[in-house]
Amino acid sequence: MLEYPQINPVIVALGPLQVRWYGLMYVLGFAATYGLVIYQAKRLQWRQMLDHVDNLNLALIIGVILGGRLGYVLLYNPGHYLINPWEIPAIWSGGMSFHGGCLGALLTGFWYCRRKAMDCWKVADLYVVTVPIGLFFGRLGNFINGELYGRITTVPWGMVFPEGGPLPRHPSQLYEAGLEGIGLFLLLWSLKSKAWQQVQTANWPHGTLLALFLGGYGCSRFVVEFFREPDAQLGLIALGFSMGQMLCILMVVGAIGLWLGRKRSVRQRGAA
Repeated sequence: MLEYPQINPVIVALGPLQVRWYGLMYVLGFAATYGLVIYQAKRLQWRQMLDHVDNLNLALIIGVILGGRLGYVLLYNPGHYLINPWEIPAIWSGGMSFHGGCLGALLTGFWYCRRKAMDCWKVADLYVVTVPIGLFFGRLGNFINGELYGRITTVPWGMVFPEGGPLPRHPSQLYEAGLEGIGLFLLLWSLKSKAWQQVQTANWPHGTLLALFLGGYGCSRFVVEFFREPDAQLGLIALGFSMGQMLCILMVVGAIGLWLGRKRSVRQRGAA
């Protein structure tokens, strides 16, 4: 068994003002995405993207935070927040839904691109290859908070989490950091050059990297959920699956539909 590192979730406190590791991880994730998007846009000499990246980033951050928090409130713990609505804005204490944040980012991103006459599928492909870095930092934040820990286990790397009882558990936050973060980033980053070289062909139209990201995340999270402790207030929803797994199934189905739809769209334009 490995010893869980007792890291104070508060980095520094100045009276009522606290700087937490969880919040810092979000800042690092957003900063990494911002830098990598600019790097790609410069390599592609995409002037329009460089002109809008600051405002678009702000819109996406707002979408991630609002969508992530509302997703958690509505999908994972609606009863608690119905009784304690003043706790809804307290995102610094944890409680963010990736699926809600993803939907919020997609909606705000597509809204912004439509307003500025930008190719939303091309923009999405540019961004999604960087998102796993943010997921990596986010899962580290979960680990430091001692939340979203795994199920009870006898594996030698199991850990006793402060809020998880006396028995060792899977460090599932680190599994997710590895699969959804590092693994998915390496996959998408290795394919981005191929995507930009073959872009708008029937085999690799704009939106393909977005579909790969959605499908890759959905599959990774679905697997890790077998090692992660289900949310206490929900348990397993149906067929022995957790809420996260049910949402990931929808995510993978959506990814397949997006991939097929984008290929069909390009073929139809080519035949016109």
